Amino acid sequence: MNLTRMQTLASLLLLTIASFAFATNSMAQDGTIYPLEAPEEPKAIPLGTGGVEGQTAPETWFRQWGDPMARNISTATLTPFLPEPDKANGAAVIVAPGGGFRWLSLGNEGWEVAEALAEQGIAAFVLKYRLQPTPESLDGFRESMEQLFAEAGASPDGEKQDEKPATPPRWDLSNQLEDAEAAYALIVERAAEWGVDTDRLGMIGFSAGAGLTMHSALNSKTMDLAFIGPVYGGMGPVEVPADAPPMFNVIATDDFLFRGQFDVVKSWFEAGRPVEFHLYQNGGHGFGLGNPNRTSNRWFDAFMHWLSVNGFLAASA
Repeated sequence: MNLTRMQTLASLLLLTIASFAFATNSMAQDGTIYPLEAPEEPKAIPLGTGGVEGQTAPETWFRQWGDPMARNISTATLTPFLPEPDKANGAAVIVAPGGGFRWLSLGNEGWEVAEALAEQGIAAFVLKYRLQPTPESLDGFRESMEQLFAEAGASPDGEKQDEKPATPPRWDLSNQLEDAEAAYALIVERAAEWGVDTDRLGMIGFSAGAGLTMHSALNSKTMDLAFIGPVYGGMGPVEVPADAPPMFNVIATDDFLFRGQFDVVKSWFEAGRPVEFHLYQNGGHGFGLGNPNRTSNRWFDAFMHWLSVNGFLAASA
């Protein structure tokens, strides 16, 4: 296993722990995660990437803090959110929601973000990627999260318990990378139909979705991303190739994942690749487009400005 892959997987483990800590804290405060009937997804396009080995539970949904979330996803899909023709500028973004590779926050970090992008004239595509299996019952799901904390040497609130935690599980992201690559290929194939300039096709992700975005940029042999935008993702060092895409990176100081690290930004900078970094005073983890009275609420405006200044919102001559 090469250094880049090991560092990426280590960051993904932290993303999983942080996502679980965020959800566990929410459950402790709210007391309940509510079962939710699966919503209709009439525009979702199956990617045909297969199922999940060992998955016996069906896809189920729940609601927490008003946000719809799905788990036990074994069929990957891509849902287009296309701008009105008079607004469309040809740019496109794959949106990868987060959830520790155990669930997807499809409302807060998927559909809402895609709708905001479409309002700006950008074709957005929400990637509903395959997940690691979880117990079918909600109680079993909660217990599995607590077990993960114990294996990783962390407490349910995300605090470190042991100086040398037990050996954490290794994450195999081959399914998720295959899903991302299939999504990219589908957009390229239907670019004319969807009004996409493939030279301006990028990817953004949140939490674990930020990890998948980074993993795709560093490891995919078939994706040629124009830019990436990891939002509250891992901050550890990575090996950056000479042709790495420009990066827009966002995190808050009170996020579980920040921990005073700037290494991923430093890695991009030292590789001579374009990078912009926004460290916000507050926002926590999982804020999506924003929470009330947080400085991080303006990140989307900054992202739009960055895309514009770098020429991603206008077709080349």
